[in-house]
Amino acid sequence: MQLAGDVRGELARIHPARACCRRAELAGLLHGGGGATFRTLDHATARTAVQLASSVGISVPPPRASSESRSPGPGRHHIVVALDARELSGWSWPDAPACDRRSFLRGALLGCGSISFSASGPHVEFVLRGASAARALRELLGALEVRALSGQRRGRHVVYLKGQEEIAALFRLVGANRGLLELETQRVGRDVQARLNRLLNAEEANLGRTVRAADRQITAIRRLEADGTLPRLPSALRETAAGRRRMPDADLDTLAMALGASRSAVNHRLRRLVELGSNEEEADADRGGGRQLEDEPAHAGGGGGARARRP
Repeated sequence: MQLAGDVRGELARIHPARACCRRAELAGLLHGGGGATFRTLDHATARTAVQLASSVGISVPPPRASSESRSPGPGRHHIVVALDARELSGWSWPDAPACDRRSFLRGALLGCGSISFSASGPHVEFVLRGASAARALRELLGALEVRALSGQRRGRHVVYLKGQEEIAALFRLVGANRGLLELETQRVGRDVQARLNRLLNAEEANLGRTVRAADRQITAIRRLEADGTLPRLPSALRETAAGRRRMPDADLDTLAMALGASRSAVNHRLRRLVELGSNEEEADADRGGGRQLEDEPAHAGGGGGARARRP
């Protein structure tokens, strides 16, 4: 989670120039606490809380370490800052300008938010003590056109964002440029991988079609040769049959280049050879369009699967 820590560090290093923005960010830091103290595991966040409080005229005693844990064994060492959200009673979201709202969200992300970048996609969540705080935060995000979901986990209320567009919108609001860069990197990587998969699938489909078509053509040519029909065919068909036997693995373009004829002409000759060399049932099926006789290329566009066009 080194990258998530880098994003949090980037947010903690932002120092709002306006006093109103500093007050709003401090309000966001304290939004999810629900008590007279602010607790965090991050030294940079604790330092930001002290600096913001001091800048708006709130006296703060030195932070202290706490290793309280609900489970047996050594607990995680929290940093406790004696800050009470009631000291910011003069700040309210409905009356706040846009810059204050962005600062509030940045503070909330630092104070009670978590960020993760995993193979399954990015994830951002806010863990709050009270249902009213969770409901208010979700409404605030919705007012800024960031769709959030909510739930409960181990007695805490969770507001979370799923989906790259929603998380990118939040990062733009709070100034998390490092997070935005990582989201874009992941998106490009997924697009490149999907495109590569489509190309590989199309290439595999084309290769399979070429092999099957060549096998049918060579089988037909052998039948024509066995029953003495091949020597009596027109020279163009004999030449095409000889070329196919010399290059049994070649695709249609390669064979046409070797014969010095157009692709459509060679394709037509091969179809004629297969028709002549097939038994009556096979010929009827081929004439009815029931069988693919030549290797028309499959295309790698859209969907994720390779689809081959019928000639």
